[in-house]
Amino acid sequence: MYAWLDRADIRISQGMDRYCQPLMRYSIALIFIWFGLLKPLGMSPEEELIKRTVYWVSPQVFLPVLGWWEVAVGLCLLYRPLIRIALLLLLLQLPGTMLPLFLLPEICFTRPPFGLTLEGQYIVKNIFLVSAAFMIGGKVRAQ
Repeated sequence: MYAWLDRADIRISQGMDRYCQPLMRYSIALIFIWFGLLKPLGMSPEEELIKRTVYWVSPQVFLPVLGWWEVAVGLCLLYRPLIRIALLLLLLQLPGTMLPLFLLPEICFTRPPFGLTLEGQYIVKNIFLVSAAFMIGGKVRAQ
């Protein structure tokens, strides 16, 4: 009775599988390139948080290195053969990204462990970005 609905659902799902993967990959790449470029340009909204978190390294050295690292992640995501390199770079960066949650809880939380400040939300959203990137990596052989 609803065979047409089932066929439409299959076509829509196939289209989403085909086009949403690259769209997500390009979107994540854009985010990493854009936010990465802000760091060496001295325009990053997270600059003060980074300085307070990684206080043992000179910000004049660390911020540009981190920024170019993120740009490299984004560029690697744009070029399919380099997706695995992007994932490795993300895996290495992830612990540092989460560091403020542990070193600076007074900045990241209004009421630990769930009440997040704007800075805390910014950090936690990285969990999604990395998860989405790894989901893309999980399908790299299928495409």
